Amino acid sequence: MMRHALDGLTVLDFTHIGAGPTCTMLLADMGARVIKVEPPQGELGRQLGPAWIGDDSALYHAFNRNKLGLSLDLKTPQGVEVARTLARTADVLVESMRPGVMRRIGLGYDVLSADNPGLVYASISAYGQDGPYAERPGVDGIIQADSGLMSIIGTPASEPCKVQAPVVDVFTGYVAALGILAKMMERRRDGKGGQLDINLLNAALALQQPSIAGYLADGVLPKRQGSAAPYSAPNEAFETADGWIMVAAYNGGRWDRLCEVLGRVDLIHDQRFETSATRVANREAMRDTLGPLFKAQPSEHWLAVLRKVDVLCTRVADYADLVGHPQVAANGMIAGMSHPALGTIRVPGFPINSRESNAVPHAPAPALGEHSADILASFGFSRGAIAELLDRKVIGSQYPRTAP
Repeated sequence: MMRHALDGLTVLDFTHIGAGPTCTMLLADMGARVIKVEPPQGELGRQLGPAWIGDDSALYHAFNRNKLGLSLDLKTPQGVEVARTLARTADVLVESMRPGVMRRIGLGYDVLSADNPGLVYASISAYGQDGPYAERPGVDGIIQADSGLMSIIGTPASEPCKVQAPVVDVFTGYVAALGILAKMMERRRDGKGGQLDINLLNAALALQQPSIAGYLADGVLPKRQGSAAPYSAPNEAFETADGWIMVAAYNGGRWDRLCEVLGRVDLIHDQRFETSATRVANREAMRDTLGPLFKAQPSEHWLAVLRKVDVLCTRVADYADLVGHPQVAANGMIAGMSHPALGTIRVPGFPINSRESNAVPHAPAPALGEHSADILASFGFSRGAIAELLDRKVIGSQYPRTAP
């Protein structure tokens, strides 16, 4: 089962907000013991709302399930030494500091790998570990702009738009998890770890594979086309009498069947619309022709008749629709986490073998320092050493100081 695939793997998580926490969440979902290391004030993601669940943002709860929480002050020599002790036996370390920060505080790859040659050390940054932009900070929106992604989102008359979900952050997290798992497989052969350079810019470019490949091929800048796909038509949203539907009728004889359903069989042999490529070239005329026809009937009418003739279509859903979506329910993709103080917290769950994976309860995101004492005890720290670190505020805990 996927939820136990990484049982026995220990991951140290020195990340904030989106990309890094997504990566380590996926590893935790697959059974890794992920230790989330936060500064005494907590990671920045806790403060990014709305929405809020208790004192922390919904974003924090969404990205940090199934992890253990350690509050550790890395601005103190003792805090750095605690981190080095943990890294000596960990399998993976994931960090999302600006390049050079971990090295300056004594937790760089060179230092930690000397103690633990098998350590897989994943560094997630905005632009990469080297190069002219390496020192620049960057977040999802900045990289959506700098990678060209915002230039292709929106309508021809609109300002550049961004994907409202932090798609670059999340995709970077998936890329990082993929890289870590591949490196772990390599380690099984040669026993060696290594440092992985994962960055938002590279992930954002990979996310735009078809669009960028098209520009590199013909040198034509893509235009903002709203819901339309630049490489096929019709493959876009149309307004109906009571909403919007997405229609993809560009291959497999679907254009002919769409014209028949719309009562415009004459369009089948219109030279402007004979192929997907000619329809792309004449998209505005196609939309001007089809638009009034779709507006004549409500969405449910069109969905029924189009599906009957195997024309791909669906309602343009909002999140309220999503909550009641029968396939989302069948897939078991909305997962519930039982929190002792906050009740049930619902988030998108693990996406692979989702029904089985999310049937196993997920642990809620940790409170700040929730497991500090227990974590250090599991790494061999004595009761007295843990108490001293608590007294000096090197580690923090919201709970009574109890150590095994």
